[in-house]
Amino acid sequence: MLTAAAVLAACAFNNLPAAPASAATDDYEYLIGPLDAVNIVVWRNPELSVSVPVRPDGKISTPLVADIQAAGRTPKQLAAQLQEEFGKYINSPVVSVMVTNFQGASSETIRIIGEATRPQAIPYRHGVTLLDVMIQVGGLTDFADGNGAVLVRGKEGGKQYSVRLKDLLKRGDISANVEMRPGDVLIVPQSWF
Repeated sequence: MLTAAAVLAACAFNNLPAAPASAATDDYEYLIGPLDAVNIVVWRNPELSVSVPVRPDGKISTPLVADIQAAGRTPKQLAAQLQEEFGKYINSPVVSVMVTNFQGASSETIRIIGEATRPQAIPYRHGVTLLDVMIQVGGLTDFADGNGAVLVRGKEGGKQYSVRLKDLLKRGDISANVEMRPGDVLIVPQSWF
């Protein structure tokens, strides 16, 4: 508890570089996560085509394939693995996988903690911005130090950046808006006065 308070206090007076406005990469591929739902289609084999949830352990079960790891894989990787498994029973299967309910892998989740109205973890979407995230969490509390907020980039080894939430949300300064990345953590400290 004391450590968290120290981190939040340090955030209030940060000397961190400003977060880069652009962060998304063109090569991003969605990773299936626990509690996603996937639709599996096996061409010319409707009895093998199913819609299944990804269990909390990250696995799915289908006809002919009891347990197969789905979490942490792209839909394309899962389709290739299922094709290999079905190939043991049927000749030349063609498999496609579509994600129909998105939760995402935990390593891809954006987490918002501190003085947001509704702190939470939200699934990453390609192209999502800081403004999108703040709308989803309901903005800032009355006690937030919005311009003292820190963005921690998980995909950059925990590198920290300064973000100006108060300028973005209260003053409408769109130049304070930045793109988010999978695994980002946004820390919104409490204002001391």
